[in-house]
Amino acid sequence: MLIDQDRAARPTDTGCPASHTRRTVLAAVLLAIAASGIPLMKQAAAADALKSYPNRPIRVIVPQTAGSALDTLARIFAVKVSEMLGQQMVVDNRGGAGGLLGMEIGREAPPDGYTLIIAGTAALAIVPLIHKKARYDSLKDFEFISIYAAQPNVLVVNQSQPPRTVKEFIDWARARGSELHMASAGPGSASHLVGTNFMMAAHLQSTHVPYKGGGPSVMAVIAGEAQWTLTPAAAVMSLVKSGRLRALGHTLPERTRLLGDLPAIAETLTGFENVSETGLIAPKGTPRPILNKLRNALVKVVNAPEMEALIGEQGAVAVTSTPEEYRKIIERHIVRYGDIVRVVGLKVE
Repeated sequence: MLIDQDRAARPTDTGCPASHTRRTVLAAVLLAIAASGIPLMKQAAAADALKSYPNRPIRVIVPQTAGSALDTLARIFAVKVSEMLGQQMVVDNRGGAGGLLGMEIGREAPPDGYTLIIAGTAALAIVPLIHKKARYDSLKDFEFISIYAAQPNVLVVNQSQPPRTVKEFIDWARARGSELHMASAGPGSASHLVGTNFMMAAHLQSTHVPYKGGGPSVMAVIAGEAQWTLTPAAAVMSLVKSGRLRALGHTLPERTRLLGDLPAIAETLTGFENVSETGLIAPKGTPRPILNKLRNALVKVVNAPEMEALIGEQGAVAVTSTPEEYRKIIERHIVRYGDIVRVVGLKVE
């Protein structure tokens, strides 16, 4: 038998340090190639998702009841932005606890751009101050996109009541004290704290009657269950125009053509003013490209004359902001309302 001496002298691959090293290096290289492809694949998938976004309806949580000021402005917005994006924005009213329930639902939603929140100042700046059980932090748990409307609160009374001016109302309310009922959208709502602040500034006292949302609180004044409320303009201006409520004044620092001849409360109570913002936010972690696409659509819609007119009909001003500007506005509101909450000693369990 002839034996290949060279072959016989070569060791087999098994157990050879050099061969083992080569196999180890090759495996490491293959793993590195595969691993390096994962981010690229994810980036490609993300790019494809953005290009097709939105490809199904978008849920828009409104943390107030139907008929509230926030709901009215949300529905105007949703219709117009749906047209811009080519997909329907479906308004999902989740009222309760001044906005607490809806905000918590929004916080827990998947951050994929298909659940958004239209929030008012109360839900972002007031509710976390007074609800010990609140599980959200407005500045940490959401992505700010932009404001799209700013509005005053309007002092309205039942049509059967005698006051015709802010001064007449103050004198009338001082004389009747706690027998008068002030309706609000609930403990800690904007109408509650702005109304309370007004009573403090005017040195009068009424009995606070909280309702489950802005819509029910306004209807209570119409029905005579409560005598007055100081609530966001969008909740009442159509009712004022139709003669179902009487408006006495608003909380902008001076008169505005948007509210016709309605005087500013500051004309009677120097320095009394309040402006609430309505804006679009998203769950924390929503991809920045999607947030940018949404903001671009929002800005185009809000700057259109038709949208400005629709928002103006609600006694609000169409306005946009950068995400950072929106965040800073909410930070200032938290400080301001925090002072009022401490003075009033308000806590909701």
